[in-house]
Amino acid sequence: MHDVIPFGLVIVVASVALLLAVGSSRITAVTQIPSPALFLVAASVAVDVFPDLGSWGIEVDQRIVTVALVVILFDGGMHIGLSRFRPVAVPVLWLGVAGTLVTAAGLAAAAHWWFGFDWRPALLLGTALAPTDPATVFSVLGGREVTGRSGTLLEGEAGANDPVGIALMIVLLGTSGGGFGAVAHGAAEFVLQMAVGIVFGIAGGRGLRWLLRHLPMPNEALYPLRAIAFALLLYGVTTVAHGSGFLAVLLAGILVGDTRAPYKREIEHFTSGLASLAEIVAFTLLGLSIPLSSAFHDGRGALALGIAAVLILLVRPILVGLVLIPVRLRRGERAFVLWSGLKGVVPILLGTYVVVEGAPDADRIYAVVFVVVLLSVVVQGGLVPTLARRWRVPMRVVEPEPWAMGMRFRDQPEGLHRYVVESGSPADGTTLRDLPLDEDVWVSVVSRAGRMVQVRGGTTLTAGDEVLAIASDAALVAGLFRAPGS
Repeated sequence: MHDVIPFGLVIVVASVALLLAVGSSRITAVTQIPSPALFLVAASVAVDVFPDLGSWGIEVDQRIVTVALVVILFDGGMHIGLSRFRPVAVPVLWLGVAGTLVTAAGLAAAAHWWFGFDWRPALLLGTALAPTDPATVFSVLGGREVTGRSGTLLEGEAGANDPVGIALMIVLLGTSGGGFGAVAHGAAEFVLQMAVGIVFGIAGGRGLRWLLRHLPMPNEALYPLRAIAFALLLYGVTTVAHGSGFLAVLLAGILVGDTRAPYKREIEHFTSGLASLAEIVAFTLLGLSIPLSSAFHDGRGALALGIAAVLILLVRPILVGLVLIPVRLRRGERAFVLWSGLKGVVPILLGTYVVVEGAPDADRIYAVVFVVVLLSVVVQGGLVPTLARRWRVPMRVVEPEPWAMGMRFRDQPEGLHRYVVESGSPADGTTLRDLPLDEDVWVSVVSRAGRMVQVRGGTTLTAGDEVLAIASDAALVAGLFRAPGS
C-alpha cells in the first residue's frame, strides 16, 4: 500500500485539471480565447515544464484520441439527425469529399513550391490539414447556435471531411512509389474505404435503431452505455473490413438522431457529456505530445504561420469557394462557411499517423500541423462570433434550461411531437385559434425563452417557441412551424 498517497496526489492533480477544463468556458468568455486553444497550450506548456507527462508515447495518444473521436463523431451525427441532414445531404457530401481533396492538393502545392517541402511530405502535410473540426466550430460560438442551411452545412462538412481526410492519409501512408499504378491503387483503396464505411454506417444505424426500440434493458442507465458500446463496435468492425470506421459512426449517429425510442433523451444527454469530455481529453493529450518550445523551434513557428496564412486566406476561400459555388447560400452565409472551416483534433491526429509511420520530415510536419491548428483555433475561432454578426448569419442564443417538466410512460406516447417555431413560418405571429389545425390536433405545451406560456386560443406564437402537440399526421403539422424553403 506504499503507493496509495502518490496515487492520491495523481487523482487530485487530474481532478483539478478536469475541473479547470470544464470551467474553461468562463475563461473563454473573458479572454475570447476558445477553449480548445487553452487545452492545447496548457498541455504543451506543462510537458515543457514536466517532460515526464508525455512519456507514454505518441502511439498511446493516438489510440486514446481515436476512441475520443469516435464518441465525438457519433454525438455530432446524433445532433445533426436525419431530418436536418436530408435536405443538405448532397451539398455536405460534395463539400466533404471535394472540399477535402482540393484543400489537400492546394496546400501540398503551396508547401512544395513556396515552402520547399518535397512532394511526399507536402502531400502528407496538405492531407493532415485538410479536415475541419465540428467540435471546435461550435465551441467558439459559446451559447449560440447557427440556424438554417449554413449551420447544418458546417456541421455536416466537418463530420464528413474527417473520415475523408483520415482515409486519404491512410492511403497515402500505405502507398509507395509513384506513377499511374500507385495513383490508381490509392484511388481504389480510398473509394473502397468510403463505400464500406457508407454501407456499414447505414446498416449499423438501422441496427441500433432496432435495438433502441425493441430490446429493453433492465436499467435505464444501461441504455446510453449500450449506444456508446455499439458505436465503438461499429467503428472496430468497419475498420477490420477495410472501411472508414469514422464515416460509419457518423452515419449511424445521423440515422439514430431523430429516432423516437425509450430513454432517448437520456442517451442524448449522456453522449453529449461524454463527447465534451472526449474533446477535453483529445486536445489535452495532443498538447502533451509535443512541447511548445519544440513546436516553435528552428523556424517552425514562422513556417507554420506562412502555411496557416495560405490555408486561411487563399486555399479555403478560393479553392473551397469554387467547390461551394453550386450550393445555394446567401453571400454572407457563404463567406461564413468558408471562414469557419476551423482545424482541430483530426489534423493533429493525422500528424501522429505521419510520425508513427516514420514518414520523411515527420517531426517538422507534426510541429507545423500543431501550430497551424493552434493559430486556426485562436485567430479564426476568435473572429467567428464577430464575423457571424457582420455577415448576418442567422443564429439563436441557446439559454441554459436547468429545470425540466416531464412525465414517464410505459409505452411510446403515440402522436406526441415537439416542434420549434421558425422565423417566417405560418405559425410565427399567429394565434393558436387561427392556425389551420385539424380537430384531432391538440397543442398541449408552449415554452418561450425557457418559460411556460399559458395555452389558450388567443396565445400568439413567436419564432423560437417550442411546442408540444398531439397529432396523428406529424408531417402535415410540422409544415406550419417551418419557414418556407427550409
